Amino acid sequence: MLKISFAADIIPGQHALILTVAAKKKLGEQGQKLDKKLGGALSRAVEASHFTGAKEQTLTILAPARTRLTRLVLVGIGDAATADASLFIRVGAASVAALSGKDAQAVLLVDRFKELKLAQAEAAAQVALGARLRSYRFDKYHTKLKPEQKPALRSLTIASKDAVAAKARYAALDKIADGVFLARDLVSEPGNILYPETMAQHALALTELGVKVSILDEKQMKKLGMGALLGLAQGSVCPPRLVTMQWLGDAEAKDKSPVCFVGKGVTFDTGGISLKPGAGMEDMKYDMAGAAAVIGAIKALAGRKAKANVIGVIGLIENMPSGTAIKPGDVVTTASGQTVEVINTDAEGRMVLADALWYAQETFKPSCIVDLATLTGAIVISLAGEYAGLFSNDDALSEKLTQTGKIVEEKLWRFPMGDVYDKMIDSPIADMKNVGERGGGSITAAQFLQRFIKKGTPWAHLDIAGTAWLGKGVSTAAKGATGFGVRLLERFVADHFEAK
Repeated sequence: MLKISFAADIIPGQHALILTVAAKKKLGEQGQKLDKKLGGALSRAVEASHFTGAKEQTLTILAPARTRLTRLVLVGIGDAATADASLFIRVGAASVAALSGKDAQAVLLVDRFKELKLAQAEAAAQVALGARLRSYRFDKYHTKLKPEQKPALRSLTIASKDAVAAKARYAALDKIADGVFLARDLVSEPGNILYPETMAQHALALTELGVKVSILDEKQMKKLGMGALLGLAQGSVCPPRLVTMQWLGDAEAKDKSPVCFVGKGVTFDTGGISLKPGAGMEDMKYDMAGAAAVIGAIKALAGRKAKANVIGVIGLIENMPSGTAIKPGDVVTTASGQTVEVINTDAEGRMVLADALWYAQETFKPSCIVDLATLTGAIVISLAGEYAGLFSNDDALSEKLTQTGKIVEEKLWRFPMGDVYDKMIDSPIADMKNVGERGGGSITAAQFLQRFIKKGTPWAHLDIAGTAWLGKGVSTAAKGATGFGVRLLERFVADHFEAK
């Protein structure tokens, strides 16, 4: 794990130094001092390169003369007057990505610019968050990595004029990163290690932070009539679980309705009898990313002792083909009493959520409910990995989530819903069928979920199939699990539900 510390904005005598530079090659206060000390070598190196100080742009100078530094990395912040918190997160991430050498220690100097509107302490704290997020690796199953294949960086000092304030601000951000890392770990684990019972144990571990966790087994779920969740789970030898996590951080508001997050947790999805093609099926270990995001968000909120009451509910199953598996054409009765004709057993996530959503409303009477799921391939075709799909019955809730997504750069794009789409899932022999026509697949999936939302309950569905796992890296994460949704949910609570 990368160790992050804070110190005054001094220039180190050795190891690696990372220095922020503004647009148009503008050096800050400390950068100008260093350039003068080096006899203008810094300015000459910039002029001899294509480096301009643009956002996240980097320039590495190896073993600069007149110093004992192993390398000097310049990282651009763009126009200092418009640099915001999200930009400094990306700057921190870009800095760590640029340190690919043998340096075990480095100093990241967040330089001062008179045009910068963001407080110096906030900029330093956000840089630290970005650095930590980018440092994530999942290599626990590698046994023969060569030294050059392992990350060398072990310690990063964030140098800033307001180091004490930056450290205090980062304390909460560090807990958010813990939640993101937990979500990434869960999504990255293979299906033989992570299955409903073991994933439930990861949620149970949150009791150490003061979270109240309960786990329902098959017998309890059967008593509650969860025929949809149980039906899709019956082909696997791994029994399903339904987990609730209660973070009650606002004692004064204990009589008020909490906000509730619900996650799809299909720990491995073969498609069941409607078997998926073999190519790429190994990726279906991440079909529980919605549930992972909910666990991660609860950990983040509990870790920083958020003054809010938040409930997390996750439905956990493994979708397998076998002699006991549910078949296309079967009809199941959900916990709500509504019946579903199962047209395609690979449309299992919405069946899990149907019972989990109903249980969450019946049990906790939430003020609003947000579900997250890697639900449809259609959303990937629509938005690739740039946005998650947003579907909602409430304009105000939708707008809050959209704006929060922009702030934390976990972007959402709202899709239409309506009667014309809802009719596409009517069944001739049951109340509904679990898939509609080929067109509008993400929308009809959302329409299915909406049938399990009680009248008057603000609800939003986030289809994260395109954002939970990426084949190429983004600024704050290498390729693989992103932990998408953790920071979104945490900030959503902080801005709209937390006692000030």
